[in-house]
Amino acid sequence: MARYGTTPGMRPGDGSTAPAPVLSLVRAWAAGVLVLVVTEYTQMTLVYAPLVGPEGVGSFGAALALVHLPNLLCVALAAWAAARVHPEPWRELPVRHAAAACAVPAAAQLLTLSLHWDRSGPSTLSFWMSTGVLLAGCAVGMLLEAWRAGRA
Repeated sequence: MARYGTTPGMRPGDGSTAPAPVLSLVRAWAAGVLVLVVTEYTQMTLVYAPLVGPEGVGSFGAALALVHLPNLLCVALAAWAAARVHPEPWRELPVRHAAAACAVPAAAQLLTLSLHWDRSGPSTLSFWMSTGVLLAGCAVGMLLEAWRAGRA
């Protein structure tokens, strides 16, 4: 019988104390949420509010520079933080590691789309841009983690 906080199949006394699979995901998601909230708040207060204002952006270039690229940075940092916190041996499983790194930005994207469905339906450019930002940000975050861990 496995002890709390250990992985079933690990032998007692071998010095391994890997967290349980669900706890490792929760810890990674907590780090991702924390980084995403802090970076998005910083973006909203330092970039979006003073430069864009309530009327929004006027051109594609302005939307790209003032909304989508800062969002890409926020998503990449959140995915990277979640991937960094995701412990061994669970990070060796690609699907589990991708879920640990990318679930928080994906959930934030779904929340944003559900709250603003009238402005960002699937037929709008903003929907596809934000989806591209989500995919690119998650990929960059995971690549940063792989590079940092020496796996790239």
